[in-house]
Amino acid sequence: MTARKSEMPKRRMDIKTRRAISGYLFILPFILGFLLFMVSPLIHSLRMSFSSVEISPQGFQLSWNSFQNYIKAFTIDPDFTRLLTEEFTKIVTHTAAILVFSLVVAIILNQDFKGRAFVRAVFFLPVILSSGVLVGLETNNSLMSSISSLIKENSNIQLSDTVINILRLSGLGRGILDEVVNIIAQVQDIVMASGIQIIVFLTGLQSISGSLYEAADIEGCTKWESFWKITFPLISPLLIVNIIYSVIDFFMKTDSEINNKIRDAMVINMDYGFSSAMAWIYFVLVIALIGICSLIFSKRVVGNNA
Repeated sequence: MTARKSEMPKRRMDIKTRRAISGYLFILPFILGFLLFMVSPLIHSLRMSFSSVEISPQGFQLSWNSFQNYIKAFTIDPDFTRLLTEEFTKIVTHTAAILVFSLVVAIILNQDFKGRAFVRAVFFLPVILSSGVLVGLETNNSLMSSISSLIKENSNIQLSDTVINILRLSGLGRGILDEVVNIIAQVQDIVMASGIQIIVFLTGLQSISGSLYEAADIEGCTKWESFWKITFPLISPLLIVNIIYSVIDFFMKTDSEINNKIRDAMVINMDYGFSSAMAWIYFVLVIALIGICSLIFSKRVVGNNA
């Protein structure tokens, strides 16, 4: 018995080691691709952000100008700070809306009902439709482009004055009310961006043992109590995964105003140093936001509290 007890920690460590190795092998292709194809452009763009860039027959000529491009972005350019603030407000509000929507839909899809597989496919369909290949086909096809624009024009949900007045009477501030109305008006974008998050939450829900809910029913717990005592704590580690994915997915959108600002500075104005500085500011702030969210939520998940 003593020998078996002494072997248990070693076995647990072996399992953890195997899982760690499996995880590193899984992300190894990305790490190699990042080191081979992305590190050099990142370093070059960082050098550009601290330089004045001129184009010559020999290529790009960089002359060091310290933090002038960053100073220009924050103090001289009239739009960058405003666009950056608006973009981060959208990231926070849309991420919160996506998490709530995807969790609710995942709970519904986890129920046993006829046609469940079809409904799951319907909710994952936007992920396929918004993939790079189909987006490229839609952009290069005039008919598909016109259909897409027509759908976007007619799919915006407008709240009636009665609903807005009810929300105002509820005590919501003007800023919060505007954000609520804005989120509801952009419900199509939220649904389109929630496919992966729904699958992640659904996977977590299916890993919860049914015996826990049976024990809760025997003890007299309501569905609401079971959700907060069983479901939510056990899927809480997946909140971090979905937050990180949602923030990065929003950051990668090419049609955002801040990305249009960076692209115009590079393509139209040919100011590569200034555009690199704006891109690095945006990138660093997004990484900081991900780090803050991870730090806050990682202390509240069940796995880290055990």
